[in-house]
Amino acid sequence: MAHPKRRQSKTRTAKRRTHDKAAMPTLAKCANCGAWHIYHTVCGECGYYRGKLAIEQQA
Repeated sequence: MAHPKRRQSKTRTAKRRTHDKAAMPTLAKCANCGAWHIYHTVCGECGYYRGKLAIEQQA
């Protein structure tokens, strides 16, 4: 297996990692209340997921 002869510089390492950044999560609009929530998750406002009650909200 190949073994490096010289240490990679910090600049070269940073250049390689420029594409490893976090992306914004996809948002969806709740069909029940119209609030924005993260895709494939239960709505935090009303507790519905895909048109069905998933979590009972406290008043």
